[in-house]
Amino acid sequence: MQPPCLLPQCDPEFCGDAASCTACVRPTDTMHLDTFDRQILALYQSDVRLPAEQIGAQVGLSAAAVQRRLKRMRETGVIQAETAQLDCGKLGLGITAIVHVDLVDESARATQAFRDTVTQRKEVQQCYGVAGNVDFVLIVIVPDLAAYDAFCTACLLHDTNVRSFTTQIVLDASKRYGALEV
Repeated sequence: MQPPCLLPQCDPEFCGDAASCTACVRPTDTMHLDTFDRQILALYQSDVRLPAEQIGAQVGLSAAAVQRRLKRMRETGVIQAETAQLDCGKLGLGITAIVHVDLVDESARATQAFRDTVTQRKEVQQCYGVAGNVDFVLIVIVPDLAAYDAFCTACLLHDTNVRSFTTQIVLDASKRYGALEV
C-alpha cells in the first residue's frame, strides 16, 4: 500500500488515481517529477514572469494545472525562491572574489560557527562547504578592493579558526547564472 499523498487533494491531472498515486510528494529527499513538471521548470526558471497560460500552451496543460504544479513544487521546496538577477556592475559592485578557506578546527561545532558568521555577511553571496584541500569556498561581491580588505579583516584575518585563505579575483564573468537541467 502506498503512503498517503501529502497534498491536501490528489490532483488527477498530474498524478492519476489518488488511491495508487506514485507521482505525488512522498517524505523522501527527492521528489518525483514527471515530464510535465520538468518542462514547466525548464520554462519557469528562464523567466518566472511567464504566465501560466503561456507555459501551459507550450507544455500541453491548462493554466490551472500549471498553477497547481508550480504551487506543489513551491510547497515541497523544489522551487526554493523566485528572485531577480541583478547586474553587479550597474550597482557599483565591481569586485567578485572567490575565496578558499581552510579551517584549523573542522569539528561540527566549529564548522557551523564559521558558516554562521560568513553567511550573515551581506558580501557573501554564496558559501559552500567542500571536500578537498580547503573547507569552504565563498563567493564575495563588494564595490572595490578596499571593501574586500575590510571584509577579510572583519571575517577572516582575526578568526582564530581560519588557518589560511586564498583569493581569486574574477576578471570576467562569462556565465553567472544558469538554468538547471531538469
